Amino acid sequence: MFPEDLLADARRLHALCEAKGLMLACAESCTGGLVSGCLTAVAGSSKVVERGFVTYTNQAKRDLLGVPMELFETVGAVSEAVARAMADGALQAAPVDLALSVTGVAGPGASHRKPAGLVYVGCALRGEETQVSENHFSGDRDAVRLQSVGKALAMALARLH
Repeated sequence: MFPEDLLADARRLHALCEAKGLMLACAESCTGGLVSGCLTAVAGSSKVVERGFVTYTNQAKRDLLGVPMELFETVGAVSEAVARAMADGALQAAPVDLALSVTGVAGPGASHRKPAGLVYVGCALRGEETQVSENHFSGDRDAVRLQSVGKALAMALARLH
């Protein structure tokens, strides 16, 4: 279902989390649960993956992750601030040490200010500052979503090394 390179990164992330005794959660919008799906495609994922939040609407982001509604009004759902709030919210809402977040425009439906392929990926590690990456992916909707999964896994791997 997932490309082998993504599964290899998921296996590496599992091994690192397990070795460090960390559990993780994902808070996803434009990927619709694909990061969680990739992580749970690895056998034994329940040792590492605690839960996933698919928060496609602003209301869901607010209700499940505590993202302040004023962020949507000031910077929009596709923003660094919302990606950070989603990752931080997942850390607060779940008994985990690591949280990944994804919010962006997979396409179509892009605007001039927020084109298709603009995706923010967040990585929160308990006790450390949350990191957010702004990405400009190319290709169709599926390609953008898979590249987003890859970026989320890569950020988590980099944080734990």
